[in-house]
Amino acid sequence: MSIDVTTEVVRERSLPVRAIRDTIAITGRNLIAYRRVPQLLVFSTIQPVIFVVMFRYVFGGAIHIRGSVSYVDFLMPGVFVQTVVFGAIATAIGLASDMKSGLMERFRSLPMARSAVLAGRTTADLARNVFVVLLMLVVGFLVGFRIHTDVLGLLGGILLLLAFGYAMCWIFATVGLIVGDPETAQAAAFPVLAPLVFASTLFVDSASMPGWLAAWADHQPVSLTAKAVRYLTLGDSPLGRSSDLWAALAWIAGILIVFAPLAVRRYRRAI
Repeated sequence: MSIDVTTEVVRERSLPVRAIRDTIAITGRNLIAYRRVPQLLVFSTIQPVIFVVMFRYVFGGAIHIRGSVSYVDFLMPGVFVQTVVFGAIATAIGLASDMKSGLMERFRSLPMARSAVLAGRTTADLARNVFVVLLMLVVGFLVGFRIHTDVLGLLGGILLLLAFGYAMCWIFATVGLIVGDPETAQAAAFPVLAPLVFASTLFVDSASMPGWLAAWADHQPVSLTAKAVRYLTLGDSPLGRSSDLWAALAWIAGILIVFAPLAVRRYRRAI
């Protein structure tokens, strides 16, 4: 009896280790796709670069920002946030593709932790965001973006961006698992993204918006994350305050608390 109990305890203790090992394996499997099909990574970086050039040199002269902050310093935190938000669509498309191809059923037949599929997908997308954010930071410096705080503020802004991108991945993981088709997942992402990205303070100051729209733009998660990054990189101003940082962290925690369990529940139903 004691031998059986000891064996069971060892087996239970090994479950978290196995889940971590399986998550790393699935993460590696998803990252290999970027190495084998580098166009996926190339095209995911072209769009934000186009946004930077367009808003910096085409629209920048016509957009006025409160205070003495230059438009490029206002713009780049917004572009960083937009980049990680748009990148989260890959989570929905990837999971929907796996469902449509029958890969989910193959994973189910393997002796692996079920949590590894979702955790591996979101972790791989987090790793991609690390590369894309660093690349966009270099692009920002090339077009004139400068840090007005210190290195710790910059690192804090990068970590906040990655955390927000990771939280958004769970929203789109839920979307991808619900629709189960990559083309539909891409189409379904737009109604979620449009009011968050375009009705926000990513590219313009809310002072130029009508009151009802400014109220939404100032308090929704995408805007608050951008304002928090501005606070960390530019310092305290009407464009970004410490309260925005805490609000952004609250949104990140809330999204994870709500959508991670929803995605897990939907995944269990799907397989």
